[in-house]
Amino acid sequence: MYIVAINGSPNAKGNTALMLRVALEEITAAGGEGHFMQVSDLMTKSKVPYCVACSNPCEGNCFRNTALEEAYNLLRRCDGIIMGSPVYFCTVSAPLKAFWDKTRFLRKDKALLNVVGGALAVGASRFGGQETTLRSMQDMMFCQGMTVVGDGFIDYDSGHLGACAQRPVEDDRDGLIRTRILARRVLEVAQATAGLRAHRTQGK
Repeated sequence: MYIVAINGSPNAKGNTALMLRVALEEITAAGGEGHFMQVSDLMTKSKVPYCVACSNPCEGNCFRNTALEEAYNLLRRCDGIIMGSPVYFCTVSAPLKAFWDKTRFLRKDKALLNVVGGALAVGASRFGGQETTLRSMQDMMFCQGMTVVGDGFIDYDSGHLGACAQRPVEDDRDGLIRTRILARRVLEVAQATAGLRAHRTQGK
């Protein structure tokens, strides 16, 4: 199982990045393969910073032969995505939204159909917009036909919508526990649904 952690924070070593790396630790400990993706680096180097819907369906003209195309090709083969963002006015960061808008290129090929997704968010306060940020990420994944996981059980609880934490994350023990549970949930569901992604290797 190949799981990609997408960091929507402009800070590659910040709170969101820490949560995502903890999630990847859990993935690799359970036998999966993980990859950390820093979205801000990709978008800073992008020739066109945000989607202008220049073609329909998307032909990927604005990122052909760039690191951004390589990133999308990684998503084409992943079994799961854990997406993270700090809270920006109760929603996701601008780099993450710009990055995901360009996944129109993947949508026409059903490349993310039935890929398993989970979301995590960090806020400056305990009730700082984390859950609305999680919902934004989930809606973005739903639009790709992804299988989105949320809560588990009372004794296996990743949070109703996903893992939420308050910065500094290293001091938020509960947030990190839920991050690890979310990672296990994504991996478990990805393993159980592997057959649903067979279309990606069968040209359908």
